[in-house]
Amino acid sequence: MRKLSTEELNRLSVDEFKAAEKLPVIAVMENVRSAYNVGSLFRTADAFRLEAVYLVGYTAFPPHKEIRKTALGAEDTVSWKHFRPVEGALADLRAQGYRIYAVEQAEGSRMLQELSVAPGEKIAVVFGNEVTGVEQSTIAQCDGCIEIPQLGMKHSLNVATAAGVVLWEIVRGHLKNFQ
Repeated sequence: MRKLSTEELNRLSVDEFKAAEKLPVIAVMENVRSAYNVGSLFRTADAFRLEAVYLVGYTAFPPHKEIRKTALGAEDTVSWKHFRPVEGALADLRAQGYRIYAVEQAEGSRMLQELSVAPGEKIAVVFGNEVTGVEQSTIAQCDGCIEIPQLGMKHSLNVATAAGVVLWEIVRGHLKNFQ
């Protein structure tokens, strides 16, 4: 086995990325305190070629030095919008035909591995504050909650880590029919 060189990876240019087909998945960050976590989400969104990232409430948004530090330029490739009240983001998603899920431990939540996504289905996932999670008022406006199974003593993950886990599981469902 040999590690591939950067040239062999055939990475898209910024213009090629912007013109490329995107997966119909939007990640929403609600009241996330750490701009580093926001930057990490941008990198994940770029890696999985998501439709967009929505930044809600007091979540930091570009241009921001801490986002740039962890996003490594992905904030320039991934489409994003900032909404002060979450209702604006949710209304925008609904108008575009997205099913909206909060990533939260809640009564009636669906375990991540049980979520089935049809190819081409529009899905938005809301990730919440590092301490308090997704706001209850936001959960009440979602189509459901997705929960990541956790087997250890701790019952939470860093929000950027949780986003990577959840988004990969959703993206896997789309990859069979995606170039």
